[in-house]
Amino acid sequence: MIPTMILVGVLLGRWWKVALVVAALGWPLLLVATGVVGIGPGLLVASALAVVNAGAGVLAHQGVLQVYRSARAA
Repeated sequence: MIPTMILVGVLLGRWWKVALVVAALGWPLLLVATGVVGIGPGLLVASALAVVNAGAGVLAHQGVLQVYRSARAA
């Protein structure tokens, strides 16, 4: 889970709101569709963890983007 959601955050990092929504909705949907977890309160925890992990990827993307922009401006 962790590497997958971090990758989603890195790939969609430029559009951070979209990345977090995709993580919050997509991961629980994938868990239910594959039969890993049934519908229940555990999905809220899975959704929260997916958002946190995708957020780490978004932060990495935004950090690299900021370094690139500042290096280009100099």
